[in-house]
Amino acid sequence: MNAPSEPALLAALATVIDPELRRPITELGMVESVEAFDGGRVRAVVRLTIAGCPLRETITKDVTEALTRLDGVTEVSVDLTVMTAQQRAELKERLKGSSSERGIPFNDESSLTRVYAVASGKGGVGKSSVTVNLACALAAKGLRVGIVDADIYGFSVPGLMGITQSPTRVDEMILPPVAHDVKVISIGMFVAGNQPVAWRGPMLHRALEQFLTDVYFGDLDILLLDLPPGTGDVAISVAQLLPKAEILVVSTPQAAAADVAERAGAIAVQTGQKVAGVIENMSYLTLPDGSTMELFGSGGGEILAKRLSQTVNAPVELLGQIPLDVTLREGGDAGLPIVLSHPESPAAQELLGIAAKLAVRPRGLAGLKLGVTLT
Repeated sequence: MNAPSEPALLAALATVIDPELRRPITELGMVESVEAFDGGRVRAVVRLTIAGCPLRETITKDVTEALTRLDGVTEVSVDLTVMTAQQRAELKERLKGSSSERGIPFNDESSLTRVYAVASGKGGVGKSSVTVNLACALAAKGLRVGIVDADIYGFSVPGLMGITQSPTRVDEMILPPVAHDVKVISIGMFVAGNQPVAWRGPMLHRALEQFLTDVYFGDLDILLLDLPPGTGDVAISVAQLLPKAEILVVSTPQAAAADVAERAGAIAVQTGQKVAGVIENMSYLTLPDGSTMELFGSGGGEILAKRLSQTVNAPVELLGQIPLDVTLREGGDAGLPIVLSHPESPAAQELLGIAAKLAVRPRGLAGLKLGVTLT
């Protein structure tokens, strides 16, 4: 049997997606050479972005599997090298373009990414769990999704997503880890052990700015920010750094919690942002006999949506009411969100329904410069 041709070998390697950059390794300039020999032996040389690439074994396995599927291939060897400084510069230019200016890509006039800042009036309402489950539900629909864990003091997203890997640095560019097809960045990935972060306001702003500027998310459909509770430094920084971000307010059905949560949404009046909707969490508990118990009262989400509609002078929808579910907690502890582990559960179904409402909002071209000149 004839050995595969070089075009066939390259076509096979084009199916290998870099696990961090989420693009074909052939497109990223990572394939140095690939050659077939008599007897069906194939040797590929692949360039890693850095010497200590944490996913080198994954890349080796994926390259081996892609080449082994070709007819006539009996043995595959993969040699790994490291990009030179010039090759890394070329890679960054491919990813970010030739402009040397550093900025937040989501503010670019050409960006179609929808940005949602998930906020709450106080802690303990399940805001982070809602964030990661919505992200995974949206990614499962085929959307390109990212999360910025903006809760610097109380970061929890890496644990909820099951991420233990540190981000990869390519010079000043940071490549976020990927879990469940979602790109994630968090200060927790840079802190040793369970050390606390004790920073003042300006440092919080700088950390968030660096996440949005130096982290390469690529072309996302949706970016979710998990904000800390309240209307403090980070909420103000998000409004400054991402003025087009829309606010998703999470609350429990308790009337007192809705009162506090109203402030988190009402900040939109001062910042000029839009409130995308209200999500009521811990709405009720289903008992073994099938009846329900409203542990935290009822009606808070509806009341909150009506109040915010009046405050911001625009319709604010109650997007969903998520019941209490032990598998939701178990999924968070295991790093496997409930929308993936138990999609049939009532809590997952409600989260999937909320995600479906967010997913159908198109990445519109309204107001964008298309670079078209009429003649």
